[in-house]
Amino acid sequence: MARAAKRIPGGVNSPVRAYRGVGGTPPFIVRGEGSRIYDADGNSYIDYVGSWGPLLLGHRFPPVLAAIEEVLAIGTSFGAPTEREIELAELIGEAVPSMEMVRLVSSGTEATMSAIRLARGFTGRDITVKFEGCYHGHVDSLLVKAGSGMATLAIADTAGVPKAFADTTMALPYNSVEALEEAFQAHGDKIAAVILEPVVGNMGCVPPSPAFLNALRAITTKYGALLIFDEVMTGFRLAFGGAQELFGMTPDLSTFGKVIGGGLPIGAYGGRADIMAKIAPSGPVYQAGTLSGNPLAVASGLAMLRHLQAHPEVYSQLEARAAMLCANPPKGVTINRVGSMFTFFFTEQPVTSWDTAKLADTKAFGRFFHWMLEHGVYLAPSQFEAGFVSAAHSEQDITDTLTAAAQFFAQQ
Repeated sequence: MARAAKRIPGGVNSPVRAYRGVGGTPPFIVRGEGSRIYDADGNSYIDYVGSWGPLLLGHRFPPVLAAIEEVLAIGTSFGAPTEREIELAELIGEAVPSMEMVRLVSSGTEATMSAIRLARGFTGRDITVKFEGCYHGHVDSLLVKAGSGMATLAIADTAGVPKAFADTTMALPYNSVEALEEAFQAHGDKIAAVILEPVVGNMGCVPPSPAFLNALRAITTKYGALLIFDEVMTGFRLAFGGAQELFGMTPDLSTFGKVIGGGLPIGAYGGRADIMAKIAPSGPVYQAGTLSGNPLAVASGLAMLRHLQAHPEVYSQLEARAAMLCANPPKGVTINRVGSMFTFFFTEQPVTSWDTAKLADTKAFGRFFHWMLEHGVYLAPSQFEAGFVSAAHSEQDITDTLTAAAQFFAQQ
């Protein structure tokens, strides 16, 4: 870590990895296999981070490795059309009917940035509504009351973002129908889009209320704004069709990442064909990327999604394992879970928004985190990040995790 800090800011290439939210020095990982990762000191951990969500089938899933090896034999990047790009776009559209057209990009951040630009170009309006504690990547205009690393590091606003950019974003309390109604009554003719994580993963796992989801769809439709689901974390994880399948919702645009690359860097945004027709070269809203549709990432993602399509029982297995893990909250802990996403909040109060999430005892979480790490369980190094169960987790993995957690709470 000392060597890394001399050449890399904070010693890491993404802030939460530095363990500032829990203290201590992060282990450096050398390999993964199934449900486990292994560090440079030879320690083994049951992994509930899973590269922050995409490794739905665990580390080194054989069909994914085989797909990558097949592409390695022909080339790693062309900057030109390939057939697999079409196949991935078609498969995403089959799984998520709202994605009538899809544009592949290289990250979730790029996907949300492009979707917001498209929404502004389509509506001719400037304001974006987001929700406190939701993180949509490090896009300038979306780093307003964002969750994830900003919540972990207690950064309210970020240096380097002009006030004029921040002024195009309105941050509202998550799950508040009243705040949403008031915002549209005051500014409805100026709002281009509402973007949200349909299940928040970046202030910890926080599910939406049915009333909130219904209000989002009704109000955006009434005022002519676009509804954008950021499914970078939930897509293909909560159901094959993502959170929108789980909740029976049809957003206008959606963003994806993580899982659709099978662990390799990729992202996508898409939605209604009439909206997507505004993207260059079909329309005037410009977006481009040399590595968009990268052959390695596309092949990896296809292997992952085809396996999920052919084996829907994966989702019932994920549900069973995650339910087992989260069944009995210890005293003083609230557990939020949706499907295979979960968070242990160190608070007795229900967690439904950023205002309630930030009441959690982060010092207690830090002690719990280090105890679990020392007992071979790798959790996200922040109270404000979701955990993930994979199909590679066995019942024994869950039992071992619960045993370690019970020992922690017994000695408190």
